Amino acid sequence: MIAYTYPLLSIFWTMLEFFLFFVWIWLLVGIFADIFRSHDMGGLAKALWVIFVVIFPFLGVLIYLIARGGSMHERAERQAAQQHKAFDAYVRHASGAGSSADELTKLADLKSKGVITDAEFDAQKAKILR
Repeated sequence: MIAYTYPLLSIFWTMLEFFLFFVWIWLLVGIFADIFRSHDMGGLAKALWVIFVVIFPFLGVLIYLIARGGSMHERAERQAAQQHKAFDAYVRHASGAGSSADELTKLADLKSKGVITDAEFDAQKAKILR
């Protein structure tokens, strides 16, 4: 009975509309995140972009993507790298790992005891000093 009142083409059209709406929301969230993540714009410029995207959503998004879309990925990568560096520092701090000098001392001790070879010592030393 429902197939007669809601044909198959209408189902596909509804699915397409839902998908496009979902992509639109995802794009808006990404643009707002990029606006506030950007360090090369001041507060006034950020406020103007937000107002422009809110008042003229389609035009604002298209102009933002044309004007600043090329560097959106670079800003996202930079933020991800900063978060990764902060996480690594937190893990080192939480694990109680000492300074580089302490780690080199431990490596030298292992080398002098014959636990590790010279090649292993040099490889670990290079990792620590990076």
